[in-house]
Amino acid sequence: MAPKLFWIGLGNMGRGMVKNLVEKGNLDQPILLFNRTKQRAVDLSNQLAAGTTEVVESIGDGVSKADVIFVILSQDDVVEAAVNEILQNDVAGKLIIECSTIHPDTTEKLAKLVEGKGAEYLTAPVFGAPAAADAGQLVGVLAGPSSAIDRAKPYFEGVMSRRDIEMRDEPRRKALTLKLIGNTFILNMVEQLAEGHVLAEKSGLGNNYLHQWIEGMFPGPYAAYSNRMLSGDYYQRDYPLFAVDLARKDARHAMSLAKAAGAPVPNTELADSHLVKVKEHAGELGDFAGIYGVVRKEAGLPYENK
Repeated sequence: MAPKLFWIGLGNMGRGMVKNLVEKGNLDQPILLFNRTKQRAVDLSNQLAAGTTEVVESIGDGVSKADVIFVILSQDDVVEAAVNEILQNDVAGKLIIECSTIHPDTTEKLAKLVEGKGAEYLTAPVFGAPAAADAGQLVGVLAGPSSAIDRAKPYFEGVMSRRDIEMRDEPRRKALTLKLIGNTFILNMVEQLAEGHVLAEKSGLGNNYLHQWIEGMFPGPYAAYSNRMLSGDYYQRDYPLFAVDLARKDARHAMSLAKAAGAPVPNTELADSHLVKVKEHAGELGDFAGIYGVVRKEAGLPYENK
């Protein structure tokens, strides 16, 4: 019988990852689901094939039945609280796979706590937007003991991810260091797209020609974010695709790493300053791609590209 899986955290990324586990994971038991807002777990369970998932009432309920526990949550303190709750139960022999984007120091702290309880701990952040999670096209970064990576591999490449970077027997912090540095590339990509589109509009070139060039030269994330900007998706959603507070958390962690290493990251600092203004303009509904709206305002244009 295959291991029993328990999934904690059903945000935009988590829902897509669970979907692919159900559809491609070759599981012979339902995945246990838990989310603090229970309705999210119920809604996802109803969307998937009958009998493939089971909503549990508490973290303890799921831990008691599971062999492998996935955690993907928003902030370091929320992740720490969830792991501490997991460890209130007998976890000897279980595998905890932590997929959240948290500070490298946080994951090392949690690894010690988990191993002290006789369980294995794998740090496994993922790269990709929610659409990539839905399509099983994420890139996973797996760091920890080889035994933990071997146990986790059946759920990643070819299921939730299209490629994995394995850091066997390396410090777990390396996976999150890569994740945070990688996220600065995405921050800077959005910043450059915003600047380019505003310049194209103000100079009289127009956005259509620039977007066509982006599609031809940089298909994939560049083109997708360009389309989000030009379509107005960055301000029209009922709930942000990538909330500004989460983007700022990632930027803060990256800048903290840079400061400790003595490696300036001025581009990331600029993008973060624009994220501050996104939050001021849109509040909790502020989206990461709203950097475009801020750059528009700095150029004398409205935040919304109506």
